[in-house]
Amino acid sequence: MPNSDRSCHITEGIARSPNRAMFYSLGYNADDFDKPMIGINNGHSTITPCNAGLQKLLNAAATAIQSEGANPQIFGVPTISDGMAMGTEGMKYSLVSREVIATASSCQYKASGWTAYSLSVGATKTLPAD
Repeated sequence: MPNSDRSCHITEGIARSPNRAMFYSLGYNADDFDKPMIGINNGHSTITPCNAGLQKLLNAAATAIQSEGANPQIFGVPTISDGMAMGTEGMKYSLVSREVIATASSCQYKASGWTAYSLSVGATKTLPAD
């Protein structure tokens, strides 16, 4: 899988030496910088049954991305459960959490220079609108 311009912006050239140093500390090697970086939004949690089974799917996605010649990069997002929060002070945070999740996912994607990213959701609230 050839690299795209987007991933190249965070891995190529002398000015990106600090970026590569960070990747080397994660176990990357020089050949990895010729591959696209693909973000995977990790909505897994054990807070709600909606999201409790996502980790197996994320692992399968990461394996598939690697098998296609790209570098998967998993990042976490908050999970708020209406079921757990209802009738408590926590309900005040349920609706606003949708914007927090969307913003967190969008910020991570835009700041990371990935070629693409994959979203994992177990409930509609954890699906970013961006």
